Amino acid sequence: MQFNMIKPLLGALVLVAAASAQAQVAVVVNPKNPAASMTADQVSSIFLGKTNTLPSGAAAQAVDLPDSAAAREHFYSKATGKSSAQVKAAWSRLVFSGKGTPPKELGSAAEVKKFVAANPDAIGYIEKSAVDGSVKVVLSVD
Repeated sequence: MQFNMIKPLLGALVLVAAASAQAQVAVVVNPKNPAASMTADQVSSIFLGKTNTLPSGAAAQAVDLPDSAAAREHFYSKATGKSSAQVKAAWSRLVFSGKGTPPKELGSAAEVKKFVAANPDAIGYIEKSAVDGSVKVVLSVD
């Protein structure tokens, strides 16, 4: 009987440990992008469809990780203050009203990095541990 009480507690502890061990997320752009850094508000505005331009004035090509990626939930909760579900709902309204197109969803961090590295106006996010010289970090989301 006591083990049955401990089991949910252990599950909760594992979830807390996993959340605290969650990797940092880096917002990345093409190395040719003139922006040295961006604010969370600037990034949030792009990923929530409030603007479609980068600080340079170029049209932003935002890319998302898949729903299943833990980094996606972490990014949206920390950078925009919204859950993935809230972001989807916001985009649904924008798409329905003809006011926007959501970021293109790619299958993995490797695909996001490859897309950003190949497109000067691209912006995406990946786990900080996946960053290399092919992309430039403009914001770290802890």
